[in-house]
Amino acid sequence: MVRQFSIFSVALDPTVGSEITKSRPCVVVSPDEMNQGLATVIIAPMTSTRRQYASRVDIEFQGKLGQVALDQLLTVDKRRLTRQLGEVTDISAAQIAKTLTQMFTLA
Repeated sequence: MVRQFSIFSVALDPTVGSEITKSRPCVVVSPDEMNQGLATVIIAPMTSTRRQYASRVDIEFQGKLGQVALDQLLTVDKRRLTRQLGEVTDISAAQIAKTLTQMFTLA
């Protein structure tokens, strides 16, 4: 079962333009109810390139510092999830949820 805030290696190619490319770790951000019932999940790619964007959340995973790129949200078929790598910490999950809420709240 794919769970919210799990980290999977995801095959993102082929891509177009400024989309994040290649296979990389991604955080599942879609809620568990959706993950159970649909053949797709919403993911946020992780990157080691750090930017000072409000849509990026700092994360440490497997001893490396990086960011969750919430500005690059994607809906992908579960078949693109090649391997589960772990889960984000409770602190990171809370920061991701807070940032997503801020991104989608009308001012």
